[in-house]
Amino acid sequence: MYLHNGRLSPSPKWFYIVLPVLLFGFTALNFLIAQVIDVTALTKAMIAQKGELQVLFENMAVFAVFLGVLLVWYRYVHQLPLIKLASCRERFSWQRFFLAFCLWGAITLSVTLADYLMHPENYVANFQADKFAILLLLAIVFVPIQTAFEEFFFRGYLMQALGVRVRNAWLPLVFTSVTFGLMHIANPEVGKLGMGLLVYYITTGFFLGITTLMDDGLELAWGFHTANNFFTMLFVTSDWSVFQVPALLRDISEPQLGISVFLPLLLFPLLLWLYARKYGWKNWYRRLITP
Repeated sequence: MYLHNGRLSPSPKWFYIVLPVLLFGFTALNFLIAQVIDVTALTKAMIAQKGELQVLFENMAVFAVFLGVLLVWYRYVHQLPLIKLASCRERFSWQRFFLAFCLWGAITLSVTLADYLMHPENYVANFQADKFAILLLLAIVFVPIQTAFEEFFFRGYLMQALGVRVRNAWLPLVFTSVTFGLMHIANPEVGKLGMGLLVYYITTGFFLGITTLMDDGLELAWGFHTANNFFTMLFVTSDWSVFQVPALLRDISEPQLGISVFLPLLLFPLLLWLYARKYGWKNWYRRLITP
């Protein structure tokens, strides 16, 4: 089982503690800073000085460093092939990745278009051909890297680390899902919409965790996550979103927890059902509770 891949490492078990402690400490520091600094105002000042695309590049480049550290640590400290971090299959299943990417991308486009048609007053056109071309290039290069780090760390490294210590699946699932949600607590969206938005992030964490455990790999979860961030970045931006970019549309409505936040939570069971039908998932209790 994917959860048990971490047990294959010949290195001491305590090595699995190092990276989580560093990342959680970094996140806690960011959260504390966000309590004393107006992050939105700071972001606007940085954009005014450097430009929104330069700020985006700098923010996303950090994830490339994080991902590189994670992969090197897994390969040379834990002495495991990288495929073990990604999947139980002999090769990474790009078919699974692109299926999830295309499926959620189509849903995101449909929901965004529907909301635009029903509430056109909430949006203004924001298309700038030259800037959008650069944004598209940055999104193609860096969004898969950003989402790879988050998936490979939470659903991959952290889940396998817990799998080394515990003899069940539910604790790694719950812990990684909740911590994934809490890692977004410093996002400007949470500051504007309130802590209720964490329900969305945590539920998304559960969906991605269940997908990973049932499918014995990260391909579907990474494809979904990449589509979510990629198309969100390209379609809509706002003055209070984490991505301050020259997207196609700018949302000028008053921030509120609306259908665009909670509708995905209703779609997750449908996606799990579709995945289960296509890939023949069975033994849900054993895979999610007591492997």
